[in-house]
Amino acid sequence: MRGRWRLFRHEAGRVAGPPPWAYVVLFAASQLVGHWSVATYGAVVVWLSNGVLAAALLQLHRRPAVAVLAACFGINLLSNVFRGDPGAFLWINPLLNLAEASLAAVLARRYCGAALDMRRPQRLIRFAACAASAVAVVSAVGMGVLWMLRTPSAALWLLQWRNFFTMELMGLLLVTPVLLLLARRHRFLGVARARWPEAAALMTLMVVVTAGVFWQSESPLLFLPMLPMLLIGLRLSPTWTASALVVMAAISGVATLTGHGPVHLARLIEAPGLATVPHIFRHLGVYHLYMLTMVATVLPLSTVMTERRRLEARLRARTEAAHEARRRAEDAAAARSRFLAMMSHEMRTPLNGVAGFADLLAGRPGLDPEAVRHARQIRQSSDALLKLVEDILDFARGDDAVSPEPVDLAAVAREAAAQGQAAADARGLSLVVDDRLPPRARYLADPRALRQALHPLVANAIKFTCEGEVRVRLERAAEGATIRVSDTGCGIPADLQPRLFEAFAQGDASISRVHSGVGLGLALAARHVRRLGGRIEVESRPGEGSTFTLHLPLLRAPDAPASETPPPAPQPAPLQEAERASASTDPVPATRPADPEQGEARAPRVLVVDDHPVNREVARIMLEALGCEVSEVADGVEAVDAVQALPFDLVLMDVRMPRMDGLEATRRIRLLPDGSGGLAIVAMTADAMPEDVERCLASGMNAHLAKPINQAGLFAVVTRALAGDLPPARLPAAA
Repeated sequence: MRGRWRLFRHEAGRVAGPPPWAYVVLFAASQLVGHWSVATYGAVVVWLSNGVLAAALLQLHRRPAVAVLAACFGINLLSNVFRGDPGAFLWINPLLNLAEASLAAVLARRYCGAALDMRRPQRLIRFAACAASAVAVVSAVGMGVLWMLRTPSAALWLLQWRNFFTMELMGLLLVTPVLLLLARRHRFLGVARARWPEAAALMTLMVVVTAGVFWQSESPLLFLPMLPMLLIGLRLSPTWTASALVVMAAISGVATLTGHGPVHLARLIEAPGLATVPHIFRHLGVYHLYMLTMVATVLPLSTVMTERRRLEARLRARTEAAHEARRRAEDAAAARSRFLAMMSHEMRTPLNGVAGFADLLAGRPGLDPEAVRHARQIRQSSDALLKLVEDILDFARGDDAVSPEPVDLAAVAREAAAQGQAAADARGLSLVVDDRLPPRARYLADPRALRQALHPLVANAIKFTCEGEVRVRLERAAEGATIRVSDTGCGIPADLQPRLFEAFAQGDASISRVHSGVGLGLALAARHVRRLGGRIEVESRPGEGSTFTLHLPLLRAPDAPASETPPPAPQPAPLQEAERASASTDPVPATRPADPEQGEARAPRVLVVDDHPVNREVARIMLEALGCEVSEVADGVEAVDAVQALPFDLVLMDVRMPRMDGLEATRRIRLLPDGSGGLAIVAMTADAMPEDVERCLASGMNAHLAKPINQAGLFAVVTRALAGDLPPARLPAAA
């Protein structure tokens, strides 16, 4: 509780408001007003001195506050001497004033917050309650002393207590909040709805209406000044509102003391012992009640409106900040996508030359066996580097939105497993896809996300299994489907399983580890499963193998027609098959129909479009080994001209090229008047992100072949192109 009932401002607190001498001047001025009021009209309308003292205690540090209290106490004594107060009354009045101001200040510090921010309606209400409590205690003590010294009648004592309480309370509620609000007027800059002209007009209207109402005594129009005061409270800041209340109190108080105004129209109840009391003194209770009602209505209303405008401004600022943050996030996401696409392109481009020439060297007839082994090692290293690049880019890409479509889960599983078939064969493992789903069943899923989730699981199972099998089992579940990838490998220790799906986490990260990898495969698998709305679990014991279970909450789609047979999953040929294809005595995958002019079958004509000479050379050598007739161009402009000049069976189109890119070149080829809409165009590019594939297909290409390429991939593309088995192109509308 230490420090929570202090009287003075903390020494570290910021001093605001008028300097100490200004409080002394205000206190002296309030004493003079009181003397003038008593001397002229025999009564005091409002006692402002205690409000000045309370404000000084709340605003100043200890030393200047004590100096102000001492000076004001001396001024109060001199005032009492000048007024001629007898005996004990000379000291009682200054002591009660000091006690009332101190008690109000202590309660305000305890219950209104250290900042004493009167902008908050709750704090203003708390201050009013604190002031009322302080006035009630001090007035009870003061009137008790008066009863003992003078012994007035009960009716007179009650009237004096009522007037004393309302007068002191109104002084505290008028002066102290006004001084606190004026001290922090910088906080209200920009919160008022009205500008200077409107503020001046409203203040003038309030003065005119108040003077008109209180300088007449014929009509009970006390409610009229409330209207301009409400407008001031709604449109202006609390500082203006508090100042308007002070001006209104001055006008109405002087008018009431001089016998004017609707207050004097109130009917007084005749009571024994009050016959000698002046009517003005008895009417002050009505006036005090009126002013207290005005203060209690207008000032809280002004703070509420100011708080609302402050919150609206903060909401606008936060909304603008949120929009700006969203824009920056979208720009950052776009920049990240551009960066990932650029990195994918720039890394795949040199790998295309490395892997391509490694294939060509390994397949060259008569090459030394040691050189063949070196070429194979180069190709294997390039494949490993490509896999690492793809994993890192996929990890950096983040969680993209999925695109559900009707999917044959077993076909996707077979496709994911096919990518590890060569590695399984090399280890002598059996790789099985066990489909236990209903026949022709299809589910709404994103095939790419599912494939990316299954591939690292299958690859890891093969990598950590020396003998036995790797099985991918698909089953129906109540929530959709489950896919289990199990192996008969070395298993996973229990202490490693909790962090198994963390990025870059590895079962063996020591320098003596047996298996390579950076620890991204399982993290990516878990991410893609989460993208599909599912979860992944692992069961494993050392020496007994592992089982990774994918719980996928997938909705059923309409079953495939009975006549529809799913296409076989592409089986990428291993390096040895590519070598055999390149070394074959009859490498041509197919021949075109006989040329009417020559009367014999001709070799397939392929146009290679690429701005990189190494990439063109790799593709040309591979295609010529397959028996194709190859033409080369370096950009899209030359590609369009070449297609117009010669008939081609296939165009292998790069995307990023000078002068005209591959997308625009494809669109122009599709719009040629000579029927090039049926020409097979395949993107052969290092742009391998999903959005890159979609852009290629949208431009009118039939398929997408990502670099680095190999002879087996080219063999499959040429074969499908000659057989007319490529997907149809999306032909652009004619201009």
